[in-house]
Amino acid sequence: MDSSSEGAAGVPVDGSAAAPTPPARPVLEAPDIARVLTRIAHEIVERAKGADDVVLLGIPTRGVHLAQRLAAKLQEITGHPVPVGSLDITMYRDDLRLRPARALARTEIPGDGIEGRLVVLVDDVLFSGRTIRAALDALGDIGRPRAVQLAVLVDRGHRELPIRADYVGKNLPTSLRETVRVRLTEEDGRDGVLLGQRAAAPTAEQ
Repeated sequence: MDSSSEGAAGVPVDGSAAAPTPPARPVLEAPDIARVLTRIAHEIVERAKGADDVVLLGIPTRGVHLAQRLAAKLQEITGHPVPVGSLDITMYRDDLRLRPARALARTEIPGDGIEGRLVVLVDDVLFSGRTIRAALDALGDIGRPRAVQLAVLVDRGHRELPIRADYVGKNLPTSLRETVRVRLTEEDGRDGVLLGQRAAAPTAEQ
């Protein structure tokens, strides 16, 4: 019999038991997210000496919502609208053949394009850096911006490529056993960042 089979009571018949997964704990609440986005918007204006040639491109899914929020805050600060769009990276991922097929998201480039502009890529979590590498490849097929910067809500470390964010909402040291989940009202009905544990594999009882 397969050792993963369960008895009538839902307990594995080989006596093993899955260790309970601790509940995820919030590390950012809605007011925190609003504050860090305001700070990032001010940092962008300061570093760009205004935002006249800034274009924000969010990486689907939640990066798009964050880019739209940043655009609204930049408009509040500068008094003029900032172009915002989205950049789908699906076909540029280096793990495309290793993962199940996924639906393509939308790439929407503002009408004036990105040529000679300062493009700020926006994503929710920076982890290995492979998503951003794919985004740079996708961007290179669209045009040649003056410069490219990166803004992320959370940087959780564990980089596998030499990529660093220019604007970070929260640096969050994590272990590889932990998960970081970003929740945004536009997608999830509420704002928050949760730090949790990956589900443990069943372990034999002592």
